[in-house]
Amino acid sequence: MLGRNSSIFSQDIDARKSQLLCEVAASSFLVIGGAGTIGQAVVKEIFSRNPTKLDVVDINENNLVELVRDVRSSLGYIDGVFEVYTVPVESKEFDILVQDRGPYDYVLNLSALKHVRSEKDPYTLSRMIDVNIFNAVKSLRIAKKMGAKKYFCVSTDKAANPSNLMGATKRIMEDFLQLESDGISVSSARFANVAFSDGSLLYGFQERLKKKQPLSAPQDIQRYFLSPKEAGELCLLSCILGGDKEILFPKLSKTDLMTFSHLATKFLETKGLTPVILNSEEDARNFYFEAGNASEWPCFFFDSDTTGEKPVEEFYSEHENIYLDYFLSIGVVKMQKVIRTEQLRQFENYLSAHKVAGTLSRETLKELIYELVPSLSHNEMGKSLHQKM
Repeated sequence: MLGRNSSIFSQDIDARKSQLLCEVAASSFLVIGGAGTIGQAVVKEIFSRNPTKLDVVDINENNLVELVRDVRSSLGYIDGVFEVYTVPVESKEFDILVQDRGPYDYVLNLSALKHVRSEKDPYTLSRMIDVNIFNAVKSLRIAKKMGAKKYFCVSTDKAANPSNLMGATKRIMEDFLQLESDGISVSSARFANVAFSDGSLLYGFQERLKKKQPLSAPQDIQRYFLSPKEAGELCLLSCILGGDKEILFPKLSKTDLMTFSHLATKFLETKGLTPVILNSEEDARNFYFEAGNASEWPCFFFDSDTTGEKPVEEFYSEHENIYLDYFLSIGVVKMQKVIRTEQLRQFENYLSAHKVAGTLSRETLKELIYELVPSLSHNEMGKSLHQKM
């Protein structure tokens, strides 16, 4: 579906095979948010190289169970220790776990609230800020205190020239990484969309087929895509081989861009189905699945009209320092020196004060984000993705 039969990072992985194997085999790892799609892919990349210790933390108990089953069924066992824990990063239990189980050589933070739709209300937006920014700050401080070799935290392509609050939170996270990085090496990665990741639109396509429901997708939004394995490889390369204060991103060209409607059509074709394009959500919902005509599937394709959608995502802005010669398939953004230390500290303090006072309105949160990301191009459309099929 993505137009390639092998990982775009395979040459970079193969060229550094021995280095990756030796470093992982000699090191201990803590993976936060390791039960999500990207997290599981990263865990499997580390596990396959036989680390001395691999601890995985996530709040999704069911996904952690599936991760263990998947690893045992595909890769088996390692000489070192492999454990999983259902513990939130912001809890005291997490602090005790790290104290008892650490220190770790590498700390990877894959936890994130990634949906643009999560910015629609003050409660979820506040949680997004906590997870995307302050859980990263907390885990970085812990990694630094224990003397870890490297702290890695995943970012997003939406952090480059952000057009939604989710992307802006990750852009602020990148600034905090720079601010808090004295005494420890830090790196990150900006992703394309990860195909079929939990909760993604492509994952939704699978669910719609299971439930005999129509596919719905924008026809004017273009995105880059990675497979889950490619996502795991990018994180591994950034964590182990990325330089201090470097953000890695895939070298994809504009010919790699795809619309969601195109992907919906290709997805149906892989299932032996023919899309039937209908003119409204209602027409798509009311499509009659004839017993003798099981080869057709209803689709509703539309022009995007919801808040926070960007026509085409980017991996970097024109003001950032970009290096394209370090890897064959990966570009590098050098984090810019933070000169807004006081603003970042004020942001942290203001949010704490608003929480105590119970005044976390969406407008207040937006204003605080805008102060740190004045280039944010955020158009309120009066409709969120929750109001679409």
